[in-house]
Amino acid sequence: MPDTAMVSVDVRNAMAATVASVSDNAAADAGSLPGDPTAGGDDLVACEALMRGGSKSFFAASRVLPARVRAPAIALYAFCRVADDAIDLADDPAAAVERLDARLDAIYARRPEAFESDRALCAVVHRFDLPRGLLDALIEGFRWDSEGRRYETLAQLEDYCARVAGTVGAMMAILMGTRSQSALARACELGVAMQLTNIARDVGEDARNGRLYLPREWLREEGIDPQAWLEQPSFQPGIGRVVARLLALADQLYQRAEEGIAELPRDCRASIMAARLVYAEIGREVERSGLDSVSGRAVVSAGRKTWLMTRAMLARGLAQRAAVTDPQAHAMVEAIRYLVEQAVEPVLPVQAAAPDSFYERAVWVIELCERLRARERSGLRTAEG
Repeated sequence: MPDTAMVSVDVRNAMAATVASVSDNAAADAGSLPGDPTAGGDDLVACEALMRGGSKSFFAASRVLPARVRAPAIALYAFCRVADDAIDLADDPAAAVERLDARLDAIYARRPEAFESDRALCAVVHRFDLPRGLLDALIEGFRWDSEGRRYETLAQLEDYCARVAGTVGAMMAILMGTRSQSALARACELGVAMQLTNIARDVGEDARNGRLYLPREWLREEGIDPQAWLEQPSFQPGIGRVVARLLALADQLYQRAEEGIAELPRDCRASIMAARLVYAEIGREVERSGLDSVSGRAVVSAGRKTWLMTRAMLARGLAQRAAVTDPQAHAMVEAIRYLVEQAVEPVLPVQAAAPDSFYERAVWVIELCERLRARERSGLRTAEG
């Protein structure tokens, strides 16, 4: 995978992997997904091996994500990694997308193909009622990368960030057990903020690989011809001002993300707060370098990361208090609205495959009843409100 396509991988590392456990017995910890007869320990071991080879940061970061979330996060990450590579390395990205669509069809029909990542994701999808539209949007973002899509405006760039990173935020919130509109909006926006930070940090690296994620409209406002600059990238004050604008937008979303963090289960808050603080600090490093992310790449030192992790552990109560007073609690970036609408309430399957065994049928009926009850409760809240 080209380094520039790793932008979205970096976000997945931070949202899912940055907060995961690091230990030699993590696979044994993960085991199978509790309560789901389709999950196999061997599949999760294979998924973890895929992560170990593809993302060293997963094993070098926080150890505070609870095991109940770690196992499904491993399965989700592994499939996302496989999907990204399948499209990015394909001679025909469109055909690769069609192939992935067929694999997702099989997963949602409870008949996953013979891939460890597919079987593991199948367990996650049906245990957590993961909306298909979120995975479809993620894959669409990967396809945009492979096509070298241009982003003329900030709105177009936000559409991209919503797909490759906002989707991951929504899916991680669901795995953690949170599906309120405000929490999902903040989770998606945290992903968008992290993606914007990556773009601001990797301007030179991306350009040397023939990619430009900065809004071209902004470059022209600075008197910079986007294509000419891409052919001969160099730092200049106008580039610095564009980078500063992206970082300012990311900082607004990082601040709002704390509202959603307060809505997460208590055992998940510190890990996501850590991701928020570490990624915001990347922006501070870019600023310390004079906003020159063309000549070099900003890095947060290990010592600084350790301090931020400690700060995250201490900030959980502050986030909860802030959530009560924020008047923007229900606002959201327009690009992520459709993701939130898909994720905010469990969606009943139109055509669910008939389970084979009596045990599977019983589980299927119980899950169906739970989803119906959730819909009834949601309807009552709406009527009372």
